[in-house]
Parts: sequence; structure tokens; C-alpha cells
Amino acid sequence: MATQVNVKSPKMFALVLMIGGFMGLFSETALNMALTDIMADFKVSAATVQWLTTGYLLVMACLVPASSYLIKWFSTKTLIVSGILLSLLGVVIGALAPNFGLLLLGRLIQALGTGILLPIMVTVLMLIFPIEKRGAVMGIMGLVITAGPTLGPTLSGVIISASSWHYIFWISAVLYLVVLGLAFTNTENVGEISKPKIDILSICLSTIGFAGLIFALSSMAEAAFTNVIVWLPLVIGILALIIFVVRQFKIDSPMLNLNVFKYPMFVLGAAMVFITILCILSTGILLPLYLKGALLFSSVIAGLTLLPGNAVNLVLSPVVGSLFDRFGARYFGIIGYLLMFIAAMTFALIISASTPVWAIILTFMVLFFGITMVMMPAQTNALNQLPHDLYADGSATITTLIQVGGSAGTAIAITLYTTAMKSFGAANPNASQEIILSHGVQFTFFFITALTVIGFILSLFVKKQKSV
Repeated sequence: MATQVNVKSPKMFALVLMIGGFMGLFSETALNMALTDIMADFKVSAATVQWLTTGYLLVMACLVPASSYLIKWFSTKTLIVSGILLSLLGVVIGALAPNFGLLLLGRLIQALGTGILLPIMVTVLMLIFPIEKRGAVMGIMGLVITAGPTLGPTLSGVIISASSWHYIFWISAVLYLVVLGLAFTNTENVGEISKPKIDILSICLSTIGFAGLIFALSSMAEAAFTNVIVWLPLVIGILALIIFVVRQFKIDSPMLNLNVFKYPMFVLGAAMVFITILCILSTGILLPLYLKGALLFSSVIAGLTLLPGNAVNLVLSPVVGSLFDRFGARYFGIIGYLLMFIAAMTFALIISASTPVWAIILTFMVLFFGITMVMMPAQTNALNQLPHDLYADGSATITTLIQVGGSAGTAIAITLYTTAMKSFGAANPNASQEIILSHGVQFTFFFITALTVIGFILSLFVKKQKSV
């Protein structure tokens, strides 16, 4: 079966998808630099305000599995335009929100749009470019996937310093209008509309499962594990996901074809992507809190502190993509996770209320050097193992794992951060808030360090195989 679909302008098609994907992923973390301002404006706690990020990721995690249905029921162009329109509506609501509830609603609506766009981006790129160019193309896509959430705090810091956090949404609205115009003229329908039977029960099970897990993890920031608000959603979520998985193997038209997990290199690649996104989103919410709350940096200085690390990602992603076509994913994964381990361990050891800014900048650069070497090669190598008819399911699966990993990473990071601060504050009642906050961030980086060790072990088993 042919693995390439001919379109008039593959580059412009890809550009529309990547801009839309970038905007959605940028929005995952764009408010992280504004969290302290939003907490002050709406009088909410850190555990509450983190739902602006966690809720966004959670909606995407629940929606993305159903994308395999959407792609087979609606034309590509219809889905792209719909995703952009929903995103536009969400950012306008966020910009105008007079209270935290409406701000969260706007975020959730925008997440619906991003949840439609992201799986389409991966699937279309795998279809409209030949296999010998996929490494370079997916390298650019890897740039989008990592640069979006990592540039969020940097760019939003500059915006906040110049005006207010509301303008993060207004600027996003203008960009969505631009990409909407491009979508009408540069996208085409690819793939076949087969309109399979929709399994409502599978949709409900996956939604309940992912929502239960993430809600439980997020609730642990303010409640003990023995509290019913933690353990009950956790148990329900796990049971729902187990039933969901079993059901996918038993029905004729599964919502998510889990046969993708029959391919060992796909499993390894998906696991490495999951671990890496855990690291990205955990770091993405911790460092802005640390830079503003412990080092007392302004939004713009905090954002600029993270800029060199983001620049490493911007420069290296296309290079890594091109080199992947020659060398495969194995060595990139091994070296990448070693660099991530060094950076995470360094953060865990040096973070304090008086850490020099050059050390933060340098360590963050090393971290993203490693992330860039892992993310795209792992994802591309995983998808290359699948036959043509499983691309949509493979991309939906990986995109789901990215969103679940992102929301879980954010929730776990905030939970560990909050727990460590409470414990340290109780043991050291005379300690300043800056010292207490630094301890919370430092403790959480040991968790990130452990993740990099797991990723490194997985990378040792990666092999480059020819696409099916």
C-alpha cells in the first residue's frame, strides 16, 4: 500500500498544521508565568490555579483517543477549520473572563480545538511526505511539540511585563485568525471517510479513566491519599481504563486500535515520549514558580532566563531530524537521556533561594539539549514501525500519551512541590517563603531525575527498523 498521499502544496499544508499545533501547545504552558498574577487577581491557591494547565491537558487527553473516529467520520479540512475555530473561541473567552471559572472554561474550550488539531497534524504529515523525508519533517514537528510548551513561559513573561496576562489570549486570537485564513486556502482532504460505528461506551470509559487518574493526582496537592476525593477517582479511573483496554480488543470497530502495541519499537518509542513529556511539563510549571517566587525575578527576566534553553531546542530540532534519517533513534535516545539526567540532578542539587542565574540558564540548556535529542527520534521511530492503515491509531495513541503525560506531570509536580513545602515549612517555622519554595522545587527535581533514569534504560533497547 502506498504510504504517500499527493497534495498541491505539502509544505504549506504542513505549515498550517504546525502553526495551529504550536499555538495549542504554546497555550499549555503560556499561563505558567502568569499563575502568581492570576492567583492574586482571582484570590485562588496554587493547587486551584494549576487546573488552568492540568484541565487543559486533561481535556486533550480525553478527546484525543476519539480522534481516530473523527478522522474517519469528517474530512480533514473540516476538522482543521473546526479545531481552529474552537481554539479561537476559547482564547476570546479567556481574554474577557471576569472570574476564574470563566477563565477555566475558555481554557477548556481551547483545549477541545487543540485536541482535534494535534492528532491530525501527526497523521497528515506521515501521509503527505515520503518516508525518506519524514525524519526532517518530523524534526520540525518535534520542534513544534517541544517549542510550544517550552516557549510558553518565555513569551508570556515578555507579554505580562508589557501589559497583562489578558494579552496572552488577545495575541493568540490574532494568530488563530491568521492560521484560519491559511487553512481555507492551503489544506486538503486526505485519508478515507469510512464512518465506522461509534462506540459510545468506549468514549465514556476512556474519558472517565483519564479524568479519574488526573483528578486524583491533582487532588493530592491539597488532600491525603486516604481522603475519598483522592482514592475514589483513582480507583474508578484505573477500573475504567482496564475495561476500556479489554473492550478495544473485543469489538469490531475499536475507538483506538491497540494492535499498535504489537510492534515492540512502537511501544518503546511511545514510552520514551511519555517520559520525556512528563519531564517537559513538570519543569515547565516548576521553574516559573521558582524564578518568580524564590529568586523574585520579574516576569520578563524569568522568561528571558529560560530563553537560551528554548533556543537550543529551536536550533537543534531540525538538525536532529535530518540526522535521524541517517543514524536512527538509538544513539539519540541514549545521549539525550544522559544529558537530561545530568541537568535534572544538577537542578536537584543546586536550587536554593540564592542560586546564581547563570547556573539556571546553563542547566536548562543542557536539559533541552537532551530533550531535543529524545523527543522527535523516539516518536518518528515508533510511527515508522506501523503499517499505513495504523498511522491514525498510532498518532492518536502517542498524542494521547503526550497529553496524559503532560497533565500527569503537571499534577505530580505540583503535588510533590506543595507536599515538600508544607513538610519543610512545618519543620522550619522560621524559614522565609523563598527558602520554603526553593525546597519544594528542589525536592520535585529528584522525581524528574528518576524519570530520566527510566528513560535511559528504555533507550538501550531501541533498534532502527524499516517502516512496514
